[in-house]
Amino acid sequence: MLHVILADGFEEIEAFTTIDILRRCGISVTTVSITGKRVVTGAHNIRIMADGLFRQSAVTSSECIILPGGMPGVINLYACEGLKKVLRSHVSHGRLTAAICAAPIVLGRLNLLNNHRVTCYPGCENDLYGAKYTGATVEADATFITANGPGAAMAFAFAITRRFATPSVIKRVKDALQLPNPAQQGL
Repeated sequence: MLHVILADGFEEIEAFTTIDILRRCGISVTTVSITGKRVVTGAHNIRIMADGLFRQSAVTSSECIILPGGMPGVINLYACEGLKKVLRSHVSHGRLTAAICAAPIVLGRLNLLNNHRVTCYPGCENDLYGAKYTGATVEADATFITANGPGAAMAFAFAITRRFATPSVIKRVKDALQLPNPAQQGL
């Protein structure tokens, strides 16, 4: 099970695109609200009904924790003590963690990115303590996948998908989406 963690102020494109691509590829993904209520409001006032509320025990066994960016979403993610505890444990057990846009700063401020190649939204790189910032659109290094912003949402989603779906499933989904040549789009 994969978990997308949602806080008020999340970037809608990053969350929705990732959830959509994963589910199209047949990957089980659950949206989790850290707000204490299931309705979470995005940075552009779009509301989503999360599948469930944050409970440390449920997220602890996640195969992948996904953090969308957006402001003040990232600030709200970092303020959640339970999430920080889960992230520390998750990373220490070598499980996949994915963060896009400003969300890698949550991992950086927790000193979880040491010596890993990562990317983020320009201007957030100073909070990636110990990381090797690349500035790439998407960066996959060991158990971390990071991306630099909303425009990278689909590439980010497919980078995660490659860890859980076969190439034939991914090709079928890309063909159904009528995506242009991946080499031309960075997908």
